[in-house]
Amino acid sequence: MANKDVLVLHDNSEVELESGASLGALQVLTADKEVMIAVWDRLTADNLATAQLKSSDGVIVGRYADLVPADPVITAVHVNVDGSIRTTFSVRKKTDLEKLAEQVAANTETLGIHDGAIGDMGAVISTVAAAQEGGAQ
Repeated sequence: MANKDVLVLHDNSEVELESGASLGALQVLTADKEVMIAVWDRLTADNLATAQLKSSDGVIVGRYADLVPADPVITAVHVNVDGSIRTTFSVRKKTDLEKLAEQVAANTETLGIHDGAIGDMGAVISTVAAAQEGGAQ
């Protein structure tokens, strides 16, 4: 079997790519449907958050961030005579709008945490102030 380029996902798992693959058309040859589905299951937004492309001789030729599965993620399936399956998966870079929405969501979550901490601190200050007022009489 010839050496193949490899897509290294965020979890360090590797997906062997057929020649001519690109981000929009990751061509993968698997032994059967179960292995094909296992590859598909690994192509998640979390696992595509960072990825590297290694050449067949192990040299990193590309580094990617903020990739997500495209819609549809599987664009072609061909079952070979020997039962192996050539599947074309599609991933894409996140749009600026998607990145902005994630940043707003993260900021909103952080703001909620801060609001809770400020509320807790206010309750403690009120308790301490009430105790001091009660002790000063």
